[in-house]
Amino acid sequence: MRIGELAERAGTTTRTLRYYESRGLLNARRTENGYRTYDEDDLRLLHQIRTLQDFGFELEETRPFVECLRAGHAAGDACPASLAVYRRKIAELDGLIEQLRTVRAKVGAQLLRAEAELPGGPEPRCELELGG
Repeated sequence: MRIGELAERAGTTTRTLRYYESRGLLNARRTENGYRTYDEDDLRLLHQIRTLQDFGFELEETRPFVECLRAGHAAGDACPASLAVYRRKIAELDGLIEQLRTVRAKVGAQLLRAEAELPGGPEPRCELELGG
C-alpha cells in the first residue's frame, strides 16, 4: 500500500509517517518510480506506536516494541527490552500519582483553612454534593 492509504488506515497523517521514517521507526520500501510502499506489518507497527503514545509513552520509548515486532514476535511487548520500558513507565506513573496525592492534600488543607476563616463558618453543604 502507498503512504496515503497507510496513513488513512492507521488514523494518522502522511507527515507523521515520514517523521517516523526519519526516526527509523518505520521503513518504507520504494517502487521503481520512487513511491513509498508499505504492508500489513507496517500497519501493525503503527498501531503499536499509536497505542503506546495514547498511554503517554514518548515516541522514543516505543522503539523497543517496534524492534520486537520487527524481530518476528507476535506482540511488541514479548521482548525483555519492551518489558523494561513498561517497568520504567509504571515507576514514572507511580511517582506522578504520589505527586498528585501530595498536591491534593495541600489543596484540601488550604480549602479547610479558608472555609474555617469565613465569617460565620463554612457554607452549608447540600447533601447531593457529599456524594459527588
